[in-house]
Amino acid sequence: MMWGGARAASCLFFVLNFKRLFGCIANLHYLCTMETLKHECGIAMVRLLKPISYYKRKYGTPLYALNKLYLMMEKQHNRGQEGAGLGCINMDSTPGNEYIFRERALGSGAIQEIFASVKEQMSSYSINDLDEFGDIPFMGNIYMGHLRYSTTGKSGISYVHPFLRRNNWKSRNLLLCGNFNMTNVEEIFNTIVDKGQHPRIYSDTVILLEQLGYKLDNENQRLYNLYKDSYSGLELTRKIEDNISIPEILKSAAPQWDGGFAICGALGSGDMFVLRDKNGIRPAFYYYDDEVCVVASERPVIQTAMNVSINSVKELTPGSALIIDKRGEISLHDILGEGKNARCSFERIYFSRGSDKDIYFERKQLGMTLVPKILDSVNHDLAHSVFSFIPNTAEVAYMGMVEGLEQYLSNDKLNKISSLDSASESYHSDLLNILNTRVRTEKIAIKDIKLRTFIAEGESRNDLAAHVYDVTYGVVNEGIDNVVVIDDSIVRGTTLKQSIIRMLDRLHPRKIVIVSSSPQVRYPDYYGIDMSRMNEFCAFRAAIQLLKERGMSNVIDNVYENCKRILNGEIEPYNCVKEIYDNFTEIEISRKIAEMLTPEGTNAEVEIVYQSLEGLHKSIPNNPGDWYFSGDYPTPGGVRLVLKAFINYYEGKPLKR
Repeated sequence: MMWGGARAASCLFFVLNFKRLFGCIANLHYLCTMETLKHECGIAMVRLLKPISYYKRKYGTPLYALNKLYLMMEKQHNRGQEGAGLGCINMDSTPGNEYIFRERALGSGAIQEIFASVKEQMSSYSINDLDEFGDIPFMGNIYMGHLRYSTTGKSGISYVHPFLRRNNWKSRNLLLCGNFNMTNVEEIFNTIVDKGQHPRIYSDTVILLEQLGYKLDNENQRLYNLYKDSYSGLELTRKIEDNISIPEILKSAAPQWDGGFAICGALGSGDMFVLRDKNGIRPAFYYYDDEVCVVASERPVIQTAMNVSINSVKELTPGSALIIDKRGEISLHDILGEGKNARCSFERIYFSRGSDKDIYFERKQLGMTLVPKILDSVNHDLAHSVFSFIPNTAEVAYMGMVEGLEQYLSNDKLNKISSLDSASESYHSDLLNILNTRVRTEKIAIKDIKLRTFIAEGESRNDLAAHVYDVTYGVVNEGIDNVVVIDDSIVRGTTLKQSIIRMLDRLHPRKIVIVSSSPQVRYPDYYGIDMSRMNEFCAFRAAIQLLKERGMSNVIDNVYENCKRILNGEIEPYNCVKEIYDNFTEIEISRKIAEMLTPEGTNAEVEIVYQSLEGLHKSIPNNPGDWYFSGDYPTPGGVRLVLKAFINYYEGKPLKR
């Protein structure tokens, strides 16, 4: 969608308003019918390296940067369900005019609402007839976009990025947004308060804003003291702006941060930066040429928006910062050093766009790796098994699963053909039966978008939720066939119990097999994904139930006591919550999960098959971060918070960070 000319602007206005209306309706349906995993934020930045008039001449519109930002934000829309924000810095404005602009909105239609507001604020200027753009709202050199999903339970417009720290000196203004969660917020907060500051909000974003702002003030003061005897007035101001060291500011603040992060910042004077955590937990990619530099959370987003090859888009090295100074000079700096590779595997399984070359093949491999387990679950009886997927995000893993099944079937056919007696009277019919055997793939479920379960409550809501999908009748032989459905992940199990298993049982299969392309989610995440409470995970609930059923409740008590001792400093830190699972095999826990999630009255046998950790790492070798499955947290803060989470579970309290 481009904004060049009056016709394009009119089209944009229509599309934005239509999408805003439709988005509100769709969002209600989304919130009230699905268990979809809620996840980390998305970032997008654009830095123009030439005057705005250059882009008007070459691309026919002075809104080149804004168009690119819009595309990158929309392409990452899956990352922001709560709200979105846009920031802009105009380096060419004249004194007395605003040069930092910000627009934020809530809801799934936030992106459209933001850009409609920007268009409205620009509407009184005939921008396509101008050659100079110094004092037009949201006409700038630096753009910052953010898609927010809250991972701390706090919501509202006050928590939507970008955050802005104001000052009358351009080089002391700071815009900040990010895809992150800090595990040591209290520690950072106390450091800030000890210096005499009084943050307005207790959130990691505000705290980082104030901490970086404090360091920025110190850098400005250092330069002022250095140059005040030799320069004055505007010369002194420009000397300060030209010599601010963003790497030194980051090096003095970031080592205290424990968490996963990709943090974007921009100074009012024109410096811009993106910093990634040293373990690479949260993703960040960038591209630049002689016209523009862009940053986003996902590689294909940049490929699509900029129409460039995969090799042109670079991954920001963990622990490094991409910095563009006010003159437009681009540099990379090692800020934290590269730590142990903990790139998020869930990012590849679920969050990032499947159009990424590597992610596409990784997801196919996840499905293919599961084939031996799936064959065991249906007793290798492919003739009486129907394969499908729910939801659509699992389609690529489904394709890999089907390819793996077809490979198995080809080998099985060869073995059976080689064992046939060519002199037998039934040779030709037996051969034909073998050759005609196929992997039975069907579209079992179709989502009925018209249903609105938010109008009902309690049991009536559960009944409606069971009918959110229409099932395809006539493709399953009742009482004979197995139905195998693959999902990308099974975290809480709510949708399985309230909807999917009930729905599949209406087809009257002999057996229902639910397959998860990811391993059992056993532990919370504290680096940006909304998985923070122990009792939410069906795997955890199953392990606890098994301990109680087998008279082993003392294990639960011992883990609780060890958690307290570790946090009190009595013993060396380690993730003692792992001991909850140590007494059971993966299969035992999977069986208990299936038992707990099978609705009363279900006629079919139900089995749940999970990916193994070995299969995960074989499929996604370059993103080994697996703490939600293994409990191996990459930072001390993650270990500390999982111990707190178990204590809060045991004591019946909500998580407190």
